[in-house]
Amino acid sequence: MPNIQIINPITYPGWDDLIISTPNTSFFHSSNWARVLSESYHYLPLYFTTLQNGRLLSLIPVMEIKSSLTGKRGVSLPFSDYCEPIIAEREYFQKTLNEIVEYGKKAKWKYLELRGGKNFHEHFSPWVYYYGHTLDLTKDAGHIFSKFRDSTKRNIKKAMKEGVEVKIENSFASVREFYRLNCLTRRHHALPPQPFVFFKKIYEHVLSKELGFVILASHGQTNIAGAVFLHYGDKVIYKYGASNRVYQHLRGNNLVMWEAIKWYCQNGYKSISLGRTDPEDRGLLQFKSGWRPREEIIEYYKYDFAKRTFTNDRTGAMELPKRVLGILPSSILKIIGFLFYRHIG
Repeated sequence: MPNIQIINPITYPGWDDLIISTPNTSFFHSSNWARVLSESYHYLPLYFTTLQNGRLLSLIPVMEIKSSLTGKRGVSLPFSDYCEPIIAEREYFQKTLNEIVEYGKKAKWKYLELRGGKNFHEHFSPWVYYYGHTLDLTKDAGHIFSKFRDSTKRNIKKAMKEGVEVKIENSFASVREFYRLNCLTRRHHALPPQPFVFFKKIYEHVLSKELGFVILASHGQTNIAGAVFLHYGDKVIYKYGASNRVYQHLRGNNLVMWEAIKWYCQNGYKSISLGRTDPEDRGLLQFKSGWRPREEIIEYYKYDFAKRTFTNDRTGAMELPKRVLGILPSSILKIIGFLFYRHIG
């Protein structure tokens, strides 16, 4: 096996050409996403990579997080629903992992978090797990619609009947409007929103490069729901969704998703990931299952450097207290998001 290199995809020539021609890669492996994470939160990209004759043999991308609150650690990758290791042959995974562990020891990391790779971790239990859902787009839109759950079809038709309109945009103004809706949604769930600079970087490095768009649903002159979709190669991810609950009865979220599915289907994309979902979020699970996607388990693994092994110990995980956050105004939640998200990673 050739030597393992530590590459910064932001400065490495031809990184995205290399990634997009490799099977099983996703948007999260791209230099665009690396730029978003690095510039939003000042994380250091450390992509442990093996190359041979222009071919990618192994890749485990890592961002180094330095936090006074949660410690110094490596994450593959922060704020990414999943990030599967890219491995040409099984033996390459362990060698690449060993290289990362050695680096982490010298750098004095507390732990390493891997968001994926369950096929390589059969001897260890995951730290946490989520549900993942993927919808096949290789059939025509009519066929895909026919497979939806009846309630999902009714919700789409209801939104249309109520006069909900949808626009697909990649303008900075659409990002600002989505952020407004996102703050409302996060407030409802007693969570701080990601800082606006994060969405600004998504616009600069992703949406403005035509690697995604914002869909906004409006009723009259009011935007009532929206979503951010990212695409890379022939794959799509539904990354963020938001809405104003006052207008929930209009089913804007359903029409947003349907219009995205139609657009991607008509433009030759092969699949759309609906992202990760917490097993306890029954409402979101019900919404996603209505589109009849393939369901799978996404497992995260945590290597503890003090214990020198993978562990499922949740000690040290930073979780903001929802009971306290639930009574705070949106302005304070925004400040909390700005201050703390870089530490959560």
